[in-house]
Amino acid sequence: MGISLGIVGLGSFGSSFADLFMSHPLVDRIALCDREPERIARFATDERWQAKFHPRDAYASLDEICASDIDALALFTQPWLHAPQAVQAMEAGKHVYSAVPIVMLPDGDEILDWCARLVETVERTGQNYMLGETTFYRSEAIYCRRRAAEGAFGDFVYSEGEYLHDVDSVGSNLRQVQAHRLASQAGQEWLTARDAYKDKGILTGPMHYPTHSTGGPMSVMNAHARKVCAWGYQNRTGDSFFEENGYGFSNETALFYMSNGSTMRICELREIGHRGREIFRVYGTQGSFENDHWCNKEGSTHLTAEQMREPLPPEIEEAFRSVSRTSEVYGGHGGSHPYLVHEFVEAVAQERQPAIDVWTAVRFMAAGVIAHKSAMKDGEIMSIPDWGDGPKA
Repeated sequence: MGISLGIVGLGSFGSSFADLFMSHPLVDRIALCDREPERIARFATDERWQAKFHPRDAYASLDEICASDIDALALFTQPWLHAPQAVQAMEAGKHVYSAVPIVMLPDGDEILDWCARLVETVERTGQNYMLGETTFYRSEAIYCRRRAAEGAFGDFVYSEGEYLHDVDSVGSNLRQVQAHRLASQAGQEWLTARDAYKDKGILTGPMHYPTHSTGGPMSVMNAHARKVCAWGYQNRTGDSFFEENGYGFSNETALFYMSNGSTMRICELREIGHRGREIFRVYGTQGSFENDHWCNKEGSTHLTAEQMREPLPPEIEEAFRSVSRTSEVYGGHGGSHPYLVHEFVEAVAQERQPAIDVWTAVRFMAAGVIAHKSAMKDGEIMSIPDWGDGPKA
């Protein structure tokens, strides 16, 4: 039996997922929600959508779609809205897929409060929450989890995760991304809130969006961070991006003590002379993975993305191919998008927890939040809160 699903937020990112959700064989009915009606019209008039979309399933606000009988919502709204909207949707009886991050706010304590509230809401309502962390379904992560399940790493010793994304990155210029966000109605509302944080002297940092770097090694090792010390690099040019957005540091690097006894280094860099990279490396007593190579004491083997990933079920792959403009199914952030969509839809239909459930998500997030706190205290060693394993334990 299929499900009904609503997509909330049809900007550039939400639009890149819309066809995938619509075409999934387990989605029988699809709804659309956006403050800007022209964004809805783009899909509502698409012939491919007619079998699953009806004009009555177009909504202008989250309140409206939460009052509907839709089973699940996929949130692609502005990042500072993610957690509050996820809680509202679950309170209304909806399962939730949330784009990353869990929430983007300057105040780390506020982020942790939302982490706790999300866990409490899931546990109380019984609704699913899944974080759409793309690194989790990159081919490298899929491969390494498979090798970890085989015991090929031995005991984990050390890991690294890096998200190098300069503000002027050619592929995704953060100044342009911000300008686009602030041009929306929600963006104008955010400006007032952002200035209030600055007036209080609250400084943010790139570790408040850590999941692209923490998600890989933590998911492979199935371990969470317990303690951290971190340091930051402060912008020295008076760059308006960091000034206006209240960054204490433009770059942050952290060293974590993990629940499995290993150590993990994480880099979140926004001011870096590099074309950009989202990568991780994991080292064990018997085997290691680095830079698309499986390594052991005998040597190393280069692996292609096709060798590392696990194919989607044939019927899912065919459905996604039918709506792909290039006939390429495994696209979007290292091929992760189709896996994210399939995992959430299937989890809701099968009434099970998704792979990146709320307990996993808050572990990815809390590690970065406390790392930023440590950096603001010149590398003080700090403990990281934890909300447990959830029902999968």
